[in-house]
Parts: sequence; structure tokens; C-alpha cells
Amino acid sequence: MDPFVFLQQIIDHAAQNTALLSLTIALGTFFLEDTTTIVVGILAADGVIPVPVAMGSLYAGIFIGDICLYCLGWLAGTNSRLARFVDHDFVVPFRAWLETRYILTIFTARFIPGARLPTYTTTGFFRSPLSTFILVAAGATTIWTTFLFSASYWFGNVSAELGPVRWIVALVILLALFFIGRHNVLAYRSKNNTHVSNTEITD
Repeated sequence: MDPFVFLQQIIDHAAQNTALLSLTIALGTFFLEDTTTIVVGILAADGVIPVPVAMGSLYAGIFIGDICLYCLGWLAGTNSRLARFVDHDFVVPFRAWLETRYILTIFTARFIPGARLPTYTTTGFFRSPLSTFILVAAGATTIWTTFLFSASYWFGNVSAELGPVRWIVALVILLALFFIGRHNVLAYRSKNNTHVSNTEITD
């Protein structure tokens, strides 16, 4: 089944109860974050979901999900068999790399498909500063979720006449955003890493 249609059906059933609706949206972000944001944005444009409820539920669900990923990594680090890798010589270079690019890594992971799970759990595993993680992750979430919701809301308004076809168009737009964002961020990282390497060689 099309994930857009599936999520729409679930949210439609929950729309009669604000608390249940908020919980449904928040839980949806745990599994299909960007897809849920797009569906909620379009349904908000259709008047099915109040905008304040939509935005608040999305922010809460995504933020809680980010904290859960960090905590998952932290808990993994408490396992006696896994904890030995935290200070193992084998991971020292990677840990040092993460520490020198901590803020950038957390921030850009939000915009790269598939990067959030390994990045956020790794920061927890290495006991990276939680306060910094919360601030940067929250900032990235605010930027990306607000942009994606706003774009979806606008799309919902201008595509009302397309009917079910607009979900296909929404999927194509989502994929395009993923690949464009991934290309731009990876290009930036490559350029930044090259600059750092050249600086180290010069020194």
C-alpha cells in the first residue's frame, strides 16, 4: 500500500480526537518522518488537521525520536561487550573526527536520508555532549520540518484538484528533495574535509 495513503487513512480516523490525532502524528514521525510531515502538511491544507496541532505534534514527535536515538546509543555503550569499543584504539580516529565536527555532523544528518539513525546513536554511544546534541538537533529539526511542512501545505492548496494523483507527485517531490539535499551536503562535507586536510598538511 502507498505509505502516503496509509498514513492519510490512519490520520483521518484519528482526526475526531485531538489527543489521539497528536499521538498518531508523533508516532508516525518515529517510522516515516518526512513522509508523515508531507502527509500532515497536505491534510492541514485540506482543513483535516489544525495547523497548530500539526506543527506541535511533528516537532514533539521528531524531537523525542532524536533523543531516543541518542539514548539508544548511550545504552549500547553501557553494555560490557560494547562499551570496550568506546575507548578502543580502533575507534579513536573516528571518535576524534566526530568530536572536531560534532555540531556540523549532527546538523547535516537531519538533511541526509538514512544518516540520522547511525549518526545520532553514535553520538550517544561515544557520550558526546547531550546539551549540544539537543540544541543542534532541535535547530535542524525546526528548519527542516518547518520548510517541509510549509512546502507541503502550499502544495496541498494548489493540488487539491488533482485528487489521488497528488500523492504520487508528492512522492516524486520528496525523492527529489532527498537527492538534491544529499548531493549538496555531501559536496559541502567533501570540500570542508579537503580544506581541513590541506590545513593539517601545511601545519
